[in-house]
Amino acid sequence: MNKPNQMAQVYGYLVCLVSVITFLICTTSMINAVIDLGDPLHAGYMRENAPSLASYENYKMDMMKSSQQNGGAANSNYTPDDQTLRAMYESAKAEKINKEKHDANRTIIVSGILLAICIILFTTHWKWMRKLARSNTQN
Repeated sequence: MNKPNQMAQVYGYLVCLVSVITFLICTTSMINAVIDLGDPLHAGYMRENAPSLASYENYKMDMMKSSQQNGGAANSNYTPDDQTLRAMYESAKAEKINKEKHDANRTIIVSGILLAICIILFTTHWKWMRKLARSNTQN
């Protein structure tokens, strides 16, 4: 086997290997994004000090705890009424859902494009490697 054919085969097989690895990683990302899209409220991670959005009651308790912990603050005596607190909860919940849906959709689109590129790269390079192997056996 001559040197240019050997380098071409190494290149071709490396592209195929990288395509397979990228395909597996993108598939995992896409599956996670689809799962997150199904339940955006529980997707992603919650900051440690963020109030819980699992229910209004949990949100209310977390907000009350945080206002008690900020006892030294200048306006710590202010406690929002139930209607204001409910509006704050609904707004925070809607924001979390919209953000997670956007992130999941972006991941699905990017991973889908990468998956298509991987399939194209793998297919073209694999066919090229087969042609090189046939031409080497004929020589």
